Amino acid sequence: MNKTKVILCAYNWAGCKALSDLLGKGYDVFVYTHKNPSYINSVIDLCEKLKVNYTTDRINVSNLPYKPDLICSIFYRYIIGENVIDLVNGKIFNLHPSLLPDYKGCSSITWAMINGEKNIGYSFHYINKDIDTGNVLLQNKVKVEDWDTQVTLYHRVMFEASKYFLDVVDLVLEDALGNPQENSGEYYKRGCPFDGEINSNWNENKIERFIRAMNYPPLPYAKYNGETIYTNYDYKKIIGRKSKK
Repeated sequence: MNKTKVILCAYNWAGCKALSDLLGKGYDVFVYTHKNPSYINSVIDLCEKLKVNYTTDRINVSNLPYKPDLICSIFYRYIIGENVIDLVNGKIFNLHPSLLPDYKGCSSITWAMINGEKNIGYSFHYINKDIDTGNVLLQNKVKVEDWDTQVTLYHRVMFEASKYFLDVVDLVLEDALGNPQENSGEYYKRGCPFDGEINSNWNENKIERFIRAMNYPPLPYAKYNGETIYTNYDYKKIIGRKSKK
């Protein structure tokens, strides 16, 4: 019996987990990934260890190792072209860390925290020619806690999503249609929200949320008038110091 051929476009620890899950099912897997800094879990290192073929070239029809039965995108940082989508007859899906159609694009968890959402979540969805607009295969809510930073919320969302990865693989292989997204939602471009700077005109709650939403070390923390703000307590100390002058 021929093995199911899967292309995995993956990065970070969620990509590593997806690779392990696919290999555990006995699939023939080829990986597209990115070079990573030391603080990002390395898909490259895992491929080397498990002797899985991979490349850091951008996925394209011209460099595919075979015609896959399925393509999975887990934290992949490139947009996948229509020619690739067409090659697999639309059997290609992505994991997005928001409740689509809300928070399409980049930094979805960060923006959801800044905007004061009570719940965020994740969506497995088909990939089409537009960004984060394909039919939703599975999605679930994750509560945003008052103590969450961006780093804790991201890991909680992706951990919960990873539990359902193989279920979604099965859905796609079985030609599940998924559910159309009901409205357009809002799209956020790549880049740091507000350039990482606190605006003193924001209300107290938004400032506190922004500080937590920017907490994902070793990425830059929030700043105020050139000073790094690690916690809301730091910000209040600076404001108190300025008010005494």
